[in-house]
Order: sequence, then structure tokens, then C-alpha cells
Amino acid sequence: MGVFLLFLYGPMFVIYLLSFQGPNGGVTFPMVGVSTVWFEDILKPGQMANIPVAFGRSILLAAIVSTITVLVSVAAGLGFRRRFRGSGILFYLAVASLVMPSLLVGFGIGLGFQLFGWKADLFSSALAAQLTWTLPFGLFAMFAVFNRFNRAYEEAATDLGANAWQRLRWVTLPILLPGILGVAMGAFTLSYDEYARTTLVAGNRNTLPLEIYALISSSTSPTLFAIGTLTTTVSFLVIGATLAFVFRLQRRRALARHG
Repeated sequence: MGVFLLFLYGPMFVIYLLSFQGPNGGVTFPMVGVSTVWFEDILKPGQMANIPVAFGRSILLAAIVSTITVLVSVAAGLGFRRRFRGSGILFYLAVASLVMPSLLVGFGIGLGFQLFGWKADLFSSALAAQLTWTLPFGLFAMFAVFNRFNRAYEEAATDLGANAWQRLRWVTLPILLPGILGVAMGAFTLSYDEYARTTLVAGNRNTLPLEIYALISSSTSPTLFAIGTLTTTVSFLVIGATLAFVFRLQRRRALARHG
């Protein structure tokens, strides 16, 4: 396990260290001093890649993808609690995009937009491409959450006079909230880091991964490591904030149960 963790996080720590390379340093060891000059270069005007603008686009797109993924996953979880004709086929069709190469999925969506005469754009074709990636994971996670759900709580609410909407609003969704937040967090990070499915359908507005790839192919400097450090920090902040909220929610429920 230790070897696996070293293999997993070792390259990340190398990037973190080299992002603080001195002004005269390069992209390899040894480090020549310590500075934050490469972080300052990200915000300087006239750079080859517009990282701040691309970052804003990625955050907005990830938020939209996360919202849609949560809504569809929760609705599907509610619908699949009862078996219906064709449910198995429908489920496998919904997750089939995971077995397709990502580039082919993006290529197919791009061809579809071209066939109908639609313009490829970040918030249309790229949004659709990313949903083919996030929705299957959201469905898997939400189905697992519903499989652990005790329906006795809903039956108790019905016995107390709650209608279907009240039961969903005040019983089902609050109990499922930690799982819903997990789906939202997963979809957000998957969209935020997605490259392969987006590259052929993003139109004229690049996301942050596309800008980073363009920067890698055109120049190499410790600025790349600084960008990697900042983007990874954002991902960890989103994950940490979500986990902290879930732990706080679970603690409040435990106190209420025992108090």
C-alpha cells in the first residue's frame, strides 16, 4: 500500500516542489533557489495561454455539469427503486458510454452537431460530452446509496400523514444528502479535469485542461508546475469542503439521535 501511495502521489509532490523553483531554475532538479515568480507569471498579461479566463470557464462548466448530474442521478435512483419493463436495458444504455474511448465519444458528438448544423460550443456540445462521462458515475453512486436506504422511514412518514412531496422533501432527500453531495463532488472534479471528451467539441473557448495542453505543446517552464499546483489545490479544496460538510451533517444527526 505504501508503494502504491508513493507511485500515486510522488509525481504530484514533484510538481509542487518544482512550482517554487527560483527565477533562474528550470523544469528539473536541482532547484535553483525558492520563489513564487512562476505563480505570478500565470496572472501576467500577454501570456500564451489565458489561464484565469479558462479557469473561470472550467469552474462554471463543472458547476453546470455537477447540477445536471445530481438531478438526473437522483431522479433515476428514485425511478429504478421499482423494477419495470426494460429497466435492465435502459440502465446498460445509460452507462454504455464508459466502455467507449473518450476521443470517439467526443468525435461522435462533434459529428452529430455538424450533421444538424449546430455550432459546437463549450456550453452545448462540450457540456453534452462531459455528461456522457459524469452521468454513469453519478448513476452508479446514487444506485448504491438507494440500495442502503431504509424505506421504513418513508412508511413512517406516510403513516403520519405526509404526502408524496412532503415525504420526498422532508424524509428521503435529507437522508440521501451525503450521497447526493458525493455525486455532486465527483461530477464537479471529473468535469473540471476532463480533456479527451472535450477537446474536439469545445468550439472556440477552451477549458483549463485544454489551455494547459496547448501550453505544454508550445513551451515548457515551471509555470506549468505552478498551474498544476493551483488546479490541484482547487480540487482538494472542493473535496475537503464537501467532506467537512458531510461529517458535520452526520455529527449533527448523531447528536440529535442521542440527545
